[in-house]
Amino acid sequence: MEGCFMRFYLQENQRCHGRPAWEWLLEEANRLGVRGGSAFRAMAGFGHRHHLTEEHFFELAGQVAVEVEFVVTEAESAMLISLLQRENLRVFYARVPATFGLINPDASELA
Repeated sequence: MEGCFMRFYLQENQRCHGRPAWEWLLEEANRLGVRGGSAFRAMAGFGHRHHLTEEHFFELAGQVAVEVEFVVTEAESAMLISLLQRENLRVFYARVPATFGLINPDASELA
């Protein structure tokens, strides 16, 4: 299949509808029919302000980035971006063309 790899960068303490935004995004993508997604906490990083953030102390809880990523079709990519726009969430993202598939699928996955 042809589509894209999408990675969204959210702040750990960013919220949407009273929940962590990364958790909300995963659940909304699942509800939209995206086949899978993952979230990863960053150990360290910097953003457009060039401020290095590292998680060493409890005082920094909530300041690191969470990466939420999906491998999706073009239509699913458009749905995810539209979803974030409707919710007015400020999110940096990367979108890279991708070829993807499943090696040795079960019979139920061929239908």
